[in-house]
Amino acid sequence: MKKKVVSILLCAAMVSAMAMGCSSEAPASDSGSEDSGSEEGGDGSLTIGITIQSLKNDYWAGVMSKLEELMKDKGYEYTLIDCEDNAATQVGQIENFVTTGVDVIMVHPSDPDAIETACKEALDAGVKVMCWDDEMENTTANWVLDNTALGEEIGKLAAEFINENFTADDKAEVCVIGYPSTKVLLERQQGIESGLEKYCEDNYEIVATTEGLEAPESQTNVETVLQAHPDCQVFVGTGAGPMNGANQALLQHYGGAGKIPANVGVFTTDVTMQQLDSIKAGDEAAKGIVGFEGSNTDTASACLEMIEKVAAAGDDDFQGEDHNTFRPTSVINMDNIDDILAGM
Repeated sequence: MKKKVVSILLCAAMVSAMAMGCSSEAPASDSGSEDSGSEEGGDGSLTIGITIQSLKNDYWAGVMSKLEELMKDKGYEYTLIDCEDNAATQVGQIENFVTTGVDVIMVHPSDPDAIETACKEALDAGVKVMCWDDEMENTTANWVLDNTALGEEIGKLAAEFINENFTADDKAEVCVIGYPSTKVLLERQQGIESGLEKYCEDNYEIVATTEGLEAPESQTNVETVLQAHPDCQVFVGTGAGPMNGANQALLQHYGGAGKIPANVGVFTTDVTMQQLDSIKAGDEAAKGIVGFEGSNTDTASACLEMIEKVAAAGDDDFQGEDHNTFRPTSVINMDNIDDILAGM
């Protein structure tokens, strides 16, 4: 997308979005991006540009909706837009944020390598840059997960379930749902496989590996796995889409809620209402997730706090080992789900 066209679209989005808020399902857009809102008329203390990989993702939509509420409460001016997982579009969005004179840019990269130059140009122009998810070089700071360690925690959570329900003589059939074309999700998938190997008691076999990012794709691919492996009991994945898709596929496979065998379970990460509702129901395949700060509100609050720190950073801040700020993780299951639901 040419810079001039992106500028026109972005400006139009900023005006029209004053009456909009981010919903759990982003509206369709013909412009090549999805605008979830811009709030102006605050105290002018901070102007923020945010570009997200995709707002069709339930996790991102939920957290960004809460983040918008917090930014409005503080009177910050902001533009929040997605790039529909297109790196060229995201480069244009970053360039336009610099042109419009924001104080700080938060980027969730479609392709971190592809936007390094644009982020460097932003830094050179005096704009602070925060990356969510990737350990980029040309940023003020990165707010990241140790995705290999996160994957291992997912594998450990699934291993606890496998150890309770299976033995070396009666091994669990496992399907891994990954998305190797995205670096952080490949690391997460590799961590899952490592966690299974580390924590299981020689009582499982990975019978299938498939791809899935959003729920519809994940559901279709899990249905294909179940055709080849109808007795596959444990599904581990890299995000909300794999859990929601696998859960729906298994509900259809077994004939509905309440008919899922006790030794069938789905374990992933992210925190969305659909995931939490499925776990809370207690009679579906979704069993547990490895979450981050907690609820959408918890994550949005931590994110805004990080944005504010990046905006206020001096030349000596976030240097060396401090360039990456790692986020905490925790298990979410039936034991604490009511607390998490309260913050969604």
